[in-house]
Parts: sequence; structure tokens; C-alpha cells
Amino acid sequence: MRIWFNKTFSTISAVLRNLRESASSDEITLICTQTYATAAAFLAADECYLEPSDRVGQDYLDWCVEFCDRHKIDLFWPGKEAPLISANHALFDVIGVQVMSVADVSTLTLLHNKAHFYRDLKPSVANIMDFIAVNNHQEFDAAVETLSANHEKLCIKPAVSVYGLGFRILDTQRDSITHMLKGVEYQIPLQELRQGMLNTPQFDTLLVMEHLGGVEWSVDCVGRRGELLAAVQRKKSPLAGHGQTIDNHPEINAMVNRLTEHYRLNGIFNIQFKEGAQGVRLLEINPRPSGGFGMACLSGANLAHIALQAIKGETVVESSIRYGLKVNEINTPVILPDL
Repeated sequence: MRIWFNKTFSTISAVLRNLRESASSDEITLICTQTYATAAAFLAADECYLEPSDRVGQDYLDWCVEFCDRHKIDLFWPGKEAPLISANHALFDVIGVQVMSVADVSTLTLLHNKAHFYRDLKPSVANIMDFIAVNNHQEFDAAVETLSANHEKLCIKPAVSVYGLGFRILDTQRDSITHMLKGVEYQIPLQELRQGMLNTPQFDTLLVMEHLGGVEWSVDCVGRRGELLAAVQRKKSPLAGHGQTIDNHPEINAMVNRLTEHYRLNGIFNIQFKEGAQGVRLLEINPRPSGGFGMACLSGANLAHIALQAIKGETVVESSIRYGLKVNEINTPVILPDL
């Protein structure tokens, strides 16, 4: 089976390595493309190619179909333009290529925007934090006043964001020079933020939310069209350098099952949770492998192999997960490829 991973996040290296551990080179050939020649993921692939950096939308979709046909791809595992590719499975079906999509195009589009996602989510499926979406300073001020009545701390995050970019805790006491001198991270002075908003009459949707100050979990999952096949909870230590623990929180297990079924999730995906004053709350669903995917697979569950078994229609044997296991990652120096 020839499996192609197009341009995506660097975390795909862990997926490639775990696939290689589960199958010989006679069974699968791992093909990776990126827009630059020194991509670290190339080190874990059998075949590496450069893809055009200037193609998007329909132009990129056409290129993907042509690439699959030219390189005799059996399974396409998309990163870039995943929603568009999900909406066009038929183009790949006619040339005999199976596409691994985490969800249909409407769900992938929904998950991309957290304001839309939170509004869509039913409390019977999962619990979320209190939030208000805003687009100008008047709405922001009103949201802060409303949420402050019930929550001691508030935070903000863009509705469209990855890797926590743009997340800040609202600081009502200190100014930015104090933050800089004291090395305060992920906080922003409320009054200075408000002043900046006065200079920007309208801005992209920003979520004002209750701040969840407790433990965080990252759950790496494998599904098959709404059926949860495996899930590994990584409980993060609040102390830097103290690693993570393979956990088995029953409430999180229940929410992961319901979310997988509700959104008919498929393949490899990641769901994040955090504890607040009112209990565990859902943060987001990432329709892709997480940055800690490799750590999750140390638990005894080779999630990439399970996903491949599901794709091939094979019976998936339940993994024996080592709960309580402490895991971490280390940096390893490598010589980068140069195509």
C-alpha cells in the first residue's frame, strides 16, 4: 500500500515512525511532500517530493489528483486543504485512491472556527466553558462585565487559531512593561488591550472566556466513522519539564466517546480538555495528529497502526494501555534532508 501524506504539521513524523514500526516496507510505502527541501518529516518517509507552495483551492486539488495518479497512491492522508479534499472524495475514487478524512467538509469547517463550534455543541455531548464571541470594543466590554460577574479570571483567544496562538489571560492589575520585566507569559493587560481595540473598530472574532485554571488533558484518538477505536489521555503536569501521565479519567472518556459519535470522527484526531472551577471542560477538537502523538503511542497503543487497520477494514484488537505511565519528549539532533 502506497500512502501519501501531503503538506501538514511537523508532528506527522511521529505518525510515519509509528506506521513504520507496525508494518514492513514490503507492506507499506510512506510518501511525504512538503514545500521546502529540509522538512524533518522527510527523514521518516520512504519517498519524498516537493510540492508547489503557490497552489491553493481548486488549483491545489487538481494537483493532488494528478500527484496521486502519477505516483500510484493507494491511500491519501491529507493535511493541507483537508476540508476541500474531504468534499471531493469522488475525484480520487475514480482513480482508485482512498482518502482518509477525519470528518465531512461541514464538520471540518465547523471545527476550524471555535465560536461556531461552541455554539453548535450540545451540553448533552460535552461541557464547555462560559464564553462570549465579540468583534468590537463595545461587545468586548459588555462580555467582560457579564462574565466577570461569575468568574474570577477571564481569558481571550481568536476563534480561528492553532497551537494556542493568541491565547491570553486578562490581567487587571499589571501593565505590559511589568509583564516584560517579570517574564510573564500568556497574559495581557486589560486596559492596554481595550485601548488597542479603540484603534480597531472591527476585528476578527475573539472569544472572551472564563479562565480554566486546572489540569489539562490532551487525548489522542482513532475513530472509524463515529466509532471510537482507541483513545489515550495525556495528563499534563503544570510544572515545566515534569512530563505527562497516561491517564484514564472517566468523564473525559465519556465525552470523547460522545464527541466521536456525534461528529462521526474518523482516522487520527485529538481532543483537548481542561479543568475549571465547575469541572472538566472541552477546549477543542483538532482534526489531525497532535504534537504529543508520539508520547501517546508509548502507552502501548500504536494509534497510527490502529488507524491503518480501520482503513483496511481489518478487525482492531483493543490495546492494553499502561495507565499511570510517565512520558516526555527529548530533543534529538539530526542532519536534515536536502532534496
